[in-house]
Amino acid sequence: MSDKNFEARHLETLDRDLDRLSSLEMATAYAARPLVGPTISLVFIALAGLAAAVFMGETTDTLVVVVAAAFGAYMALNIGANDVANNMGPAVGANALSMGGAIAIAVIFESAGALIAGGDVVSTVAKGIVAPESIGSASVFIWVMMAALLSSALWVNVATWIGAPVSTTHSVVGGVMGAGIAAAGFGSVSWSTMSAIAASWVVSPMLGGLIAAGFLWFIKARIIYQPDKIAAARTWVPVLVGIMAGVFSAYLALKGLKKIIRIDFGSALLIGAGVGIVVWLVLIPVIRKKSEGLENRNKSLKILFGIPLIVSAAFLSFAHGANDVANAVGPLAAIVQASTTGDFTASVSIPFWVMTIGAFGISFGLFLFGPKLIRMVGSQITKLNPMRAYCVALSAAVTVIIASWLGLPVSSTHIAVGGIFGVGFFREWYSERRLVKARGEVPDRPVIASEERRRRKLVRRAHLTTIVAAWIVTVPAAALLSAIIFLGIRAVAG
Repeated sequence: MSDKNFEARHLETLDRDLDRLSSLEMATAYAARPLVGPTISLVFIALAGLAAAVFMGETTDTLVVVVAAAFGAYMALNIGANDVANNMGPAVGANALSMGGAIAIAVIFESAGALIAGGDVVSTVAKGIVAPESIGSASVFIWVMMAALLSSALWVNVATWIGAPVSTTHSVVGGVMGAGIAAAGFGSVSWSTMSAIAASWVVSPMLGGLIAAGFLWFIKARIIYQPDKIAAARTWVPVLVGIMAGVFSAYLALKGLKKIIRIDFGSALLIGAGVGIVVWLVLIPVIRKKSEGLENRNKSLKILFGIPLIVSAAFLSFAHGANDVANAVGPLAAIVQASTTGDFTASVSIPFWVMTIGAFGISFGLFLFGPKLIRMVGSQITKLNPMRAYCVALSAAVTVIIASWLGLPVSSTHIAVGGIFGVGFFREWYSERRLVKARGEVPDRPVIASEERRRRKLVRRAHLTTIVAAWIVTVPAAALLSAIIFLGIRAVAG
């Protein structure tokens, strides 16, 4: 055999072997991919426990705090996986942001919100649902908070697995309530607080949906269905973005910066009005220049709404990090305080290392597990474009401002998802209305069969049923699970 033939056969054999190795590597990587997220999560939970051990030092309750820190880290991961989708889903579904870009923005702004302005609502989570003085002892109070942490985290994990965006706030509330009842009976619960939370199940999504639908109606009437869309956009887009800037400024002043400076409701509205007017005036020439050369069609309008939508997603993430980090670290902070001081009735302060666990946990949870819920919220409930997604984002901030004025506790999850449903149902109603009008103008227009019209519904009813069911059972499910866990802890601890 010549050297050339031998070399050719040798190279052919080598290529086959390399192909087998490549296929094996691809198969291994594919099989191992589902394990990456859980593995990193376990490492983070272990590091959270280690951090607790380091900062607590050698005390009699160090092990308790280490376990509580692990539970808090687990809850923070689940908040990132489930809750953050409500802020980023509309922007991703409208193709204003890629999945990678959305995750990067959310990680930065969620962490900034948690570390800079987080922790204001921790006392409500730790003290406002169950009266601490009814618990009896610091050890029982610690068990209540640990059961609440673990049960709420497990419930949010289940909800994420089935693809239902639920309120992590309601999960923690249910967890604290269930363990509190198991520890001290029904009289320990502040039923007025629970009644307000139950009312928010209806108020939050309805307000979010109505406000989002109202803005979409305005955009359709004043911009989309105008003969000269670009001229209309030059007039109204600066106004709409100015409203958005003003609302978000008031929102952040009122809800997101309490740790730095206390601002009353009237002052927050004045700040918002000032910022809104400035942004409106600045954007008039900017939008005029950006709209030059654009064709008179809807695709051109999407360009003008893209950047405001991205900015709104970033602001919502900051505010979410500032407020909802308490769901992960509120019970943990209460456990740390009760363990170190023995006082479980005083107001709760949050150590920086506890807040860091919450901030990083939310970021890791979003990065590792968030895309599933982001896709569902952004594209599977109803189809979003930048204008519709803008209405959802703006309705979230407006609803929180209105709820704060009325003194109603609301869920950011319920508001955002309600806004998406509101936009979808409004589009259904508007399309039906235009169809009836067109049939009146053209009597011989073919009538679409009722079955075909049902098939063309713009909101997926299956998701509506799943999400509403998950919302209804969140508090009772978390409460029942928490009561069982508390009784188990008490039995083991004696």
